[in-house]
Amino acid sequence: MLDTSNYTPRLKAAYKDTIRAAMKEEFGYKNDMQIPRLDKIVLNIGCGAEAVRDSKKAKSAQDDLTLIAGQKAVVTKAKNSIAGFRVREDMPLGTKVTLRGDRMYDFLDRLITVAMPRIRDFRGVSGKSFDGRGNYAMGLKEHIVFPEINFDKVDEMWGMDIVIATTANTDAEAKALLKAFNMPFTS
Repeated sequence: MLDTSNYTPRLKAAYKDTIRAAMKEEFGYKNDMQIPRLDKIVLNIGCGAEAVRDSKKAKSAQDDLTLIAGQKAVVTKAKNSIAGFRVREDMPLGTKVTLRGDRMYDFLDRLITVAMPRIRDFRGVSGKSFDGRGNYAMGLKEHIVFPEINFDKVDEMWGMDIVIATTANTDAEAKALLKAFNMPFTS
C-alpha cells in the first residue's frame, strides 16, 4: 500500500510556493487571507432524455463520473413531475460530485494537463465564462477525454459541466488565479 501521508498535489504546492506571493504582489492585498484560493470544483453530468427512457443510463453516468473524480458521485433526481418531458418526481436524471482539498487540486491538474489537450480541435477555453463573483463554469462535449474512462467500454458519450468555485471577489482576480494554474484561456 502506498504511503500518502506526505503527498501534496502539484498545483497545491505551486499555489503555496509561488502563486500566492504573485497574487499578493499583483493585487496589493494587505492580508494573506484576502488572497483568492480554490474553494471547490463541482462536476455534473446530465443524462436528460436518455435517463427518462432507460434508468440504467444514470447509473452508467454515475460510474463514469466516479472514475473521473476519484470520489463517489451522487445521482441527481427530478424535483417535479413534468408531463411534457415524461419526467416523474424522484426520477434519476443525472449525477454530480463536489471535490475539495487534495482531490480538487489533483482533478484540476488532470483537467489542464491531460484532458484538455485530448479535446479535438482544442484552442483554449473562453475567458468570459465567469459569473461576476469569481466562479468559472465550463463544459465538455465528451467525458471520454479523461484517461480513467476506458473508451472500449463506453456505452454512451456524456457531456459534462465543470464549475470551479474560488474565494475571489471579482472575475479579474479569479481569472488571474486560474491563469496562474495554467488554465488555457483564449481571451
